[in-house]
Amino acid sequence: MTKSDADTTPAITQAMVDAYDEYTHLTLDRRRFMEQLTRLAGSGAAAAAIAPLLAANSAQAAIVAEDDARVKGEDVTYPGGSGEMKGYLVKPTGHAGKLGTVIVIHENRGLNPHIRDVARRVALEGFVALAPDFLSPLGGTPDDEDKARDLFPKLDPAQLAANAVATVAYLKADKDGNGKVGAVGFCWGGGTVNMLAVDAPDLAAGVAYYGMQPKAADAAKIKAALMLHYAGLDTRTNAGIDAYKKELDAAHVEYTVYVYDGANHAFNNDTSAARYDKAAADLAWGRTIAFLKQKLA
Repeated sequence: MTKSDADTTPAITQAMVDAYDEYTHLTLDRRRFMEQLTRLAGSGAAAAAIAPLLAANSAQAAIVAEDDARVKGEDVTYPGGSGEMKGYLVKPTGHAGKLGTVIVIHENRGLNPHIRDVARRVALEGFVALAPDFLSPLGGTPDDEDKARDLFPKLDPAQLAANAVATVAYLKADKDGNGKVGAVGFCWGGGTVNMLAVDAPDLAAGVAYYGMQPKAADAAKIKAALMLHYAGLDTRTNAGIDAYKKELDAAHVEYTVYVYDGANHAFNNDTSAARYDKAAADLAWGRTIAFLKQKLA
């Protein structure tokens, strides 16, 4: 970064990141978030410059390009618990033999370009990867991320659970798969991985990135091996870690918990300049892929 770049880059504080987290997950609406950000930044102009750095940027270049010859992706439809589900299915090209299969579950922005990129990254590691659009019952993920976020409270929990279980069944039957299904999810998707582990006894492995924990009584139903990634600064999600560990221990569930000191919620999302933590993301990704390769072989 040049000196002029540094001089013009707005300073982003932890309070600003926390305000954005409250806006995207809790009680703030857009207007109140911008008012709070303006107070923290000192001016409306500074807040306007900082807001895009906190948000995800869909124009950010993909790590694995859509036309990368090493993978082949396609939009698919498949039977959900009730009605049709949409998704993005990716497979490595030129593979030999049957592959482990992985469900890639999106954040509370839906099936967007970033999650499609993550699905390609998973496929590149030698898996069949499917990124479902869990907003399918509501017409699918809209381009506007705020509109997408507003749809999530409208999802029917029972229908969501049924669609997740149906996604496991769909991947188990994939002609290139070996019948073993894992799942990796981020934010809302991390919580959905925990939920899926409760509801799908045939899920082999689940990786939840900063995901909310299931009800304590449900932990005993989990049969999958779990890897749980948490961000050290994510006090909202981390409040449930100890209780979850206690229930998993009592149920003799195989699990590993990693907490990444100094990292924020959504540290894996490389399209968010303010929250992305490359060191934490790379370490967690390496652990995730090694775990999935072991459990889905």
